[in-house]
Amino acid sequence: MNISSIIVKTRRENVEDVQKSLEESGICDIHFVDSEKGIIIVTIEGKNVEEEIEKVRILEALPKVISADMHMSYCEEELEEMMKDIETNKSLQEVNSNKPIEEINYFGSLKGKY
Repeated sequence: MNISSIIVKTRRENVEDVQKSLEESGICDIHFVDSEKGIIIVTIEGKNVEEEIEKVRILEALPKVISADMHMSYCEEELEEMMKDIETNKSLQEVNSNKPIEEINYFGSLKGKY
């Protein structure tokens, strides 16, 4: 299961119409509306990325929508895999140790060993 947030942009004078179209689409949930900026934040769900992309395309094609861009995505399978990796990878435990800061090498991410 994937869940993604989408930022939908429209002209200020079209916010109510676009909001109604989004509600009627049945493919997203509305979480935030900024009428002054013409921004509506929604979430979509899909069994995979392909299904989510198809839903984004549908949102983009709605009347008066300027853009619909995926902002953040969550995938249960990816999270489960990362949790397994964290449990078996000792580098995170090493970072969380009481080691003096001078002895810790940092390369910008935990994936690159930290």
